[in-house]
Amino acid sequence: MASARFLLFGCCVLLGACSPDASQKDPVAEARFQNEKRIGEAAVTERQERDAEFMVNAASSGMLELEMSKLAQQKSATPAVRSLAQRLVQQHGQVSTALRNLAQQKNLMLPSGLGSDQQKQYADLSALTGTQFDKRYVEMLLETHKTDIDAFEDMSKDAYDGDIRGFAAKFLPALEQHQEEVGVVEDQLEDLP
Repeated sequence: MASARFLLFGCCVLLGACSPDASQKDPVAEARFQNEKRIGEAAVTERQERDAEFMVNAASSGMLELEMSKLAQQKSATPAVRSLAQRLVQQHGQVSTALRNLAQQKNLMLPSGLGSDQQKQYADLSALTGTQFDKRYVEMLLETHKTDIDAFEDMSKDAYDGDIRGFAAKFLPALEQHQEEVGVVEDQLEDLP
């Protein structure tokens, strides 16, 4: 019965993705809505809702960092920033794959693209050039990584689901390492105009 419901839901999601107005929906909001709907139907706990919210937030933050880093590989005026962006693109791919696999295993929906707030952040960043771009990119990375580290740290201890707790614990050290690397690059950019 549950698998039939999941199959029916999957067909609806696919059909909805093909509809003309599907492109106007905020992917992050849609993922949250679908997860709340599933969780509500399954009568699960608040801690499970928190797990699902963590997964959506981790995916959307990871996508933003990945897209910003791809942009930085093209637009950066500073070799240190380009090098950092290249490393982040490679490493975020691993986290993203693990996150997608875990979400599929847990029957949770992740956003298919950047949310409207993230699209605005990306657009604002892409409008910049030169060292202004580099400094803003690094600043945004510091902000997103701090938020991510706090969330991964909390979930590595408090997630309801053991697999989600394990995922958070496994990737927390990588996020902390990224934060240190970004801090080093920030120091290098400090004296630039």
